[in-house]
Amino acid sequence: MSNIFMARAIELSTENVRAGGGPFAALVVRGGRIVAEGVNSVTVENDPTAHAEIVAIRAACKRLGAFELTGCEIYTSCEPCPMCLGAIYWARPVCVFFANAAADAANFGFDDAFIYSEIQLAHGDRKIPMIQMMRQEALAAFRAWTQKPDKTQY
Repeated sequence: MSNIFMARAIELSTENVRAGGGPFAALVVRGGRIVAEGVNSVTVENDPTAHAEIVAIRAACKRLGAFELTGCEIYTSCEPCPMCLGAIYWARPVCVFFANAAADAANFGFDDAFIYSEIQLAHGDRKIPMIQMMRQEALAAFRAWTQKPDKTQY
């Protein structure tokens, strides 16, 4: 854990607001060195997935040539949202350090509580209904994956 890295994430988040982006930033660190930085560029890039953590994870994985962040830590200016939390778990860093809490973000209009409540609902009861179709046909891809001898597990 290093205050230097968190201070950098906080600095980037403030700079990003001045540059027209959202008040979020994240770093991926390994071995005491910054591997990648990311800032929220949702509105700048017109990309709802361009959250700071995801931008940083993408850049770090590209730089490291790996789809997992083995031995890495993530420093983020705010507690990760559900989407970023999912990406973090898939990336498998050692740990995550965050500054602002989700409640702090909610106080400033960035509230993800509704997403957590939506996940608990049945597919058809969600604000955006999730409708399953063609499951049997889609299972073919999973069967092909199971039979592939040279697959990379993840």
